[in-house]
Amino acid sequence: MPNILVTGSNGQVGSEIKELSNNYPANYFFTDKESLDITDKNILSNYIQEHNIDTIINCAAYTAVDKAESDEVSADLVNHIAVQNMAEIAKEKNIKLVHISTDYIFDGENYKPYTEDDNVAPNGIYGKTKLGGEKALQEINPKNSIIIRTSWVYSSYGANFVKTMLRLGKEKEQLGVIFDQVGTPTYAKDLAQAILEILPKIENSNVDIYHYSNEGVLSWYDFAKEIMRMAKLDCTINPIETKEYPTPAKRPHYSLLNKSKIKQTFSIAIPYWKDSLDECLRKMGERK
Repeated sequence: MPNILVTGSNGQVGSEIKELSNNYPANYFFTDKESLDITDKNILSNYIQEHNIDTIINCAAYTAVDKAESDEVSADLVNHIAVQNMAEIAKEKNIKLVHISTDYIFDGENYKPYTEDDNVAPNGIYGKTKLGGEKALQEINPKNSIIIRTSWVYSSYGANFVKTMLRLGKEKEQLGVIFDQVGTPTYAKDLAQAILEILPKIENSNVDIYHYSNEGVLSWYDFAKEIMRMAKLDCTINPIETKEYPTPAKRPHYSLLNKSKIKQTFSIAIPYWKDSLDECLRKMGERK
């Protein structure tokens, strides 16, 4: 039975893996920054040795996109250096490694869904540090390691757009939500399930990159409208442009991900975004 280390296990994807883990028999070691410092290679190596880890699912990340603009050192430690540590240990000990990355490694100037081979050009510190982690993993190149890029993650766990909209929808009569940023949400449970399903099938000599989000295409405005509709909240959503809501970090205007590779390689089906939103709201008791 595999010994699987799940880092960042209190985050959205990590929490969903924890909940689903009973359906995928293994010895799981769920850690967070308090119980395991992945930025310290010696501490990480000793933990992996002590628990005879043969698989790592890295869900840990510095995800405060705007804060990263003024806190590059912290973001780089978690998003880049920690991944480098894992990659080096994985190569040395022949450990399978799944690393979660982001659509923010792209500049958002595309006109068709991004493939795994498209040029990367992050706009901000968060994207740059995540790309640093990807590059470190690819350069060290431990076998049976993959990178999964995802976008617009939400869940019944943690802080996210869906929870923010539900809260504001109950407090306010109307909201302005950006309509000129287009992509696809990812229900963390769907991504967690995909990871656990493909884990036994991962077999590659060079680091492989895959894209995963739910199916469909929409703006944040469309997403907010559907959340209000499903939750039956009497809050008017008004479309606004990105320039009307300035933030420290520049967001990609277009971050649709092409999921053909992961679907074909591992024969998995990906749910439609509205179906997944419906499921998440039901779980939260917010679907009316």
